[in-house]
Amino acid sequence: MTFTTPLQKDAIKIMLLGSGELGKEVAIEAQRLGIEVIAVDKYKNAPAHLVANRSYAIDMQDETAVLEVIEKEKPTYILPEVEAISILALFEAEKRGFHVIPNAEAVNKTMNRKNIRVFASEELKVKTSCYKFVKTLEELKIATEEIGFPCVIKPVMSSSGHGQSIAKSASDIEESWEIAKEARGDASELIVEEFIPFDYEITLLTVRNETGTTFCDAIGHIQKDGDFILSWQPMQMSPKALQKAKEIAKSVTDGLGGRGIFGVEFFVKGEEVYFSELSPRPHDTGMVTLITQSQSQFALHIRAVLGLPLTFATYGSGACGAYKAKNESQNPTLEIPDSAFSENSFVRVFGKPETHVGRRMAVSLVLDEEVERAKERALEIASSISDS
Repeated sequence: MTFTTPLQKDAIKIMLLGSGELGKEVAIEAQRLGIEVIAVDKYKNAPAHLVANRSYAIDMQDETAVLEVIEKEKPTYILPEVEAISILALFEAEKRGFHVIPNAEAVNKTMNRKNIRVFASEELKVKTSCYKFVKTLEELKIATEEIGFPCVIKPVMSSSGHGQSIAKSASDIEESWEIAKEARGDASELIVEEFIPFDYEITLLTVRNETGTTFCDAIGHIQKDGDFILSWQPMQMSPKALQKAKEIAKSVTDGLGGRGIFGVEFFVKGEEVYFSELSPRPHDTGMVTLITQSQSQFALHIRAVLGLPLTFATYGSGACGAYKAKNESQNPTLEIPDSAFSENSFVRVFGKPETHVGRRMAVSLVLDEEVERAKERALEIASSISDS
């Protein structure tokens, strides 16, 4: 493949539709290969805006606005990086000859929990938890009785745990209904899921293009309120369970098609593996690969998009701890102790222009021969950060 200097007439150009912390790292990797980057988000000075060649702030659920910026920039590849985006714009962009990653239909299936769950369980016959979809409070009450308690209640479209809750009894239903309204996306329909008493959950980063399919080492993670606070790699699991996860991930990503990296989430109990969710782009738990792999998930995503080989080396065990803001602030300042930076640890600050309590602002990254030590150190560093 031939690469050109950014801004040349024939330069490869990617457009990020969504410019948060994950998009920022994608933009950096693209820039390293001389690719022109256009970053689009709903607000100004989003993280990827800070490193892109050009940036736009638009209503990304407005079909006309999205198509206008696509036609203005005419990107070689369009990389959707968030759920809250006009899918009609992506389908229309494909009709006009633009290349959506992995493809518009894959984005359509995965941006909505209903679509991907039905696709995986009913079309591909992949093992999942029991589930039902509801649109009213009365339907929610009926569904929770049928599924049983405890059960997980989520908006069909959201991210980072927004709107998600666990109902332990019928007395929790109305509160869960209200929590669901906090969705970052669409709360008009909810999914009620059987609670699997899993031993652990993993993300299996699955990378595919015309050169084949590659898997990163399984990533273990701990979530709170549906959003990760700690991830580590590799997750120790039985060869049989890992093989099942790989087979399911390949089946689902082959079914979706296209190229790029997919964050495929599973619940694991013993040697039973349950498909949970899938993101057709880099995954937040996969930020640990910034320290554990020679080619992070972001670099692999760009390689996959460009049709390059998907080989990489692993450096060892590592962990990633999330720092979430404790204050509300415009133009926030993060205070990070010098001890966070060592020969095997560092911090990545996202550069978000404002904070609200619980917003993820940075991550700590630690490499260690022992994964448990890496996890402890990552949490220790994250807890030592403060914001104002």
